[in-house]
Amino acid sequence: MIEIVKVENKEQEKEFVMFPFALYKGCDYWVPPIISEELESMDKEKNPVFENAEAEFYIAKKDGVTVGRIAAMVNWVEIEEQKKNKLRFGWYDTIDDLEVSKKLLESVIEFGKKRKLEFVDGPVGFSNMDKAGLLIEGYEELNTMITWYHYPYQKEHLKKLGFSKLAEWVEYKIKIFSAEDAPEKVKKFSKIIQQRYELKVLNFKSRKEIVPYVDKMFELLNVTYSNLQTYVTIKQYQIDFYKEKFIKYIHPDFIKCCLDKDDNLIAFLITMPSFSRALKKINGKMGLMGYLRLFKAQHFNDRVSLYLIGVDPKYQSKGVTAVIFNELQNTFNKRGIVEVETNPELVENKAIQAFWKNYQSTLHKRRATFTKKLK
Repeated sequence: MIEIVKVENKEQEKEFVMFPFALYKGCDYWVPPIISEELESMDKEKNPVFENAEAEFYIAKKDGVTVGRIAAMVNWVEIEEQKKNKLRFGWYDTIDDLEVSKKLLESVIEFGKKRKLEFVDGPVGFSNMDKAGLLIEGYEELNTMITWYHYPYQKEHLKKLGFSKLAEWVEYKIKIFSAEDAPEKVKKFSKIIQQRYELKVLNFKSRKEIVPYVDKMFELLNVTYSNLQTYVTIKQYQIDFYKEKFIKYIHPDFIKCCLDKDDNLIAFLITMPSFSRALKKINGKMGLMGYLRLFKAQHFNDRVSLYLIGVDPKYQSKGVTAVIFNELQNTFNKRGIVEVETNPELVENKAIQAFWKNYQSTLHKRRATFTKKLK
């Protein structure tokens, strides 16, 4: 017998967060999240997203054993801005039992019907800054700190339950050339663009130097992606939350900003050393050894992950991406970086994917969200 339990206390929250540790135990490709950060994201007192969102979290039990979990969410800012009565679901993990998935999703749908929502979309988080997309290709690749891992049967469950694919993302591995072998056309093009528009690239030596630009980066992020149908404006209180959450992971060498001749921020690119292997060793627990492993990954690493890129719409077709990536190439060469893994990019983002063709790149993962109308 399958029972769906609504999470209502701290013990159940811990059970919800810990379920994937059992589900993916022994999986070489699943990267554990930090347990304390997962609990904080569920805490209405600590996560400011609850100022404009509602959520319920559910656990599935079979014969008394936890066999699945899911979250139902509604972001009221999204509904107000986009005029779409959208229900979100996320944190979707389950054993290979179609009935478990069915019961979990029925709980989500019931949550949406009570709030008169019209369709459901997921797996996603509360906002565009959270993890999104069910893994549909690349099951033998490590996930990154900002993505979920899933087993192949989970997409089959969604299809069998009447869900259809809505959005799709791709992820690439990009080989970093030596300084001598780097594409000459990127170097030359970067120099031409920088001179033509009188641009300058900022290199940072400390986190303190980055702080004055963080809010401007988020402002530019809102401008960059405001034309996407699924983009929800990031509010200041969310910016403050994400700054505090991710500041410990950044390395100043791997963040580049591009300014115009009047010192306005027109583009930025944030990469981070890859924490995937360190997080597997930490296994969710942030004690002294955990901090030491993160420190080692941050300062002694030959792989990085590309997390965020923002370009002012006025410059999006003018080659600015080449300028900041060429500057990163120089940094990568100095630090011995040999590979970059991109964050998920919407398949329709052809401009950035065309840019990767200048390098030895491999499309190694795909992920998607799935949707269904609420009857």
